[in-house]
Amino acid sequence: MHKFDWIPAFAGMTQVVWFTRMLVCGTMAGVAGITAAAQPADEFPARPLRFVVGFTPGGGSDLVARLLGQKLTDNTGQPVVVDNRPGAGGNLANEIVVKAAPDGYSVLIASSSFTIQPAIYNNLSYKPQADFAPVSLASSSPYLLVVHPSVQAQTVKELIALAKAQPGKLNYASAGAGSALHLASELFKSMAGVDIVHVPYKGANGIPDLIAGAVQVTIAGPPQTMVHVRAGRLRALAVTSSKRAAVAPQLPTIAEAGLPGYEVDSWYGALLPAATPRARVEKLATEINRALATADLREKILAQGLEPRGGSPAEFAAVIRTDIAKWTKVVQDAGIKAEDRKSTRLNSSHG
Repeated sequence: MHKFDWIPAFAGMTQVVWFTRMLVCGTMAGVAGITAAAQPADEFPARPLRFVVGFTPGGGSDLVARLLGQKLTDNTGQPVVVDNRPGAGGNLANEIVVKAAPDGYSVLIASSSFTIQPAIYNNLSYKPQADFAPVSLASSSPYLLVVHPSVQAQTVKELIALAKAQPGKLNYASAGAGSALHLASELFKSMAGVDIVHVPYKGANGIPDLIAGAVQVTIAGPPQTMVHVRAGRLRALAVTSSKRAAVAPQLPTIAEAGLPGYEVDSWYGALLPAATPRARVEKLATEINRALATADLREKILAQGLEPRGGSPAEFAAVIRTDIAKWTKVVQDAGIKAEDRKSTRLNSSHG
């Protein structure tokens, strides 16, 4: 044999060894991928969770995210990072979660405005029901119907009568055009058959003007109103929920106080991208419900004027479906026109 005749044979052997190694490595990688994809639900979460909030720190969504996140950390041993992404009325956060990997680790903590956006804005880049998997409600709260003390109405019936006697004379503050408070007020106007002028503000910034008497009426959350009601700066007439609220049990509901059928609840809940494995959706729902069942978390939520909720993904999906239908009708009846998404920054601090 020539002294260099062994080189082709050696090169061939090298290629076989290289191919074998690649085959083994590829097989191992494939097995690892299959193992990761088939990770049992009881091993989730195995790393930190991200709670994406579409509003600024200090709002209702942020508050619920932080309280719930801390309890989940205590229960699972995995940190929960709250990622505030205010902008476009919450749509920025919605888009971030829709585009996130559907692995269960990017969670949208949404407010009830989530069900208003499809009625208001006709160019959303996502479909609220098709592109998200509801996980669980976290909490809910009624709004309060409050007036300035100078308003000559002690009850809901008296307020309706006053508004009918003076059409267009009363003004109401909202958290911005297209906000939950705006639509809750328009639903009241529609059902009562009254003309009260809308004055939009950024977030809760209308409360100082209400206290000053520049506007006379608002529907707003307990955290923004109860301190002023207790101090006598505002007068609460009723709550918007279907039953009396723990935060103000002495107040009647709007329905029982003169406007039968009226019901509006503010809520906060968790959603995941629609393609998230069902086992992980169910596991996260189980963990959220376990957290909400603890006495200390319930006390903290109640102290904020909210009521702990919980429930199954199917129950949360039904709430979303019902609310979207309700707000779509309110928007149509009130003639509220679809706006460019940039205008939703008006209410980006509310949530």
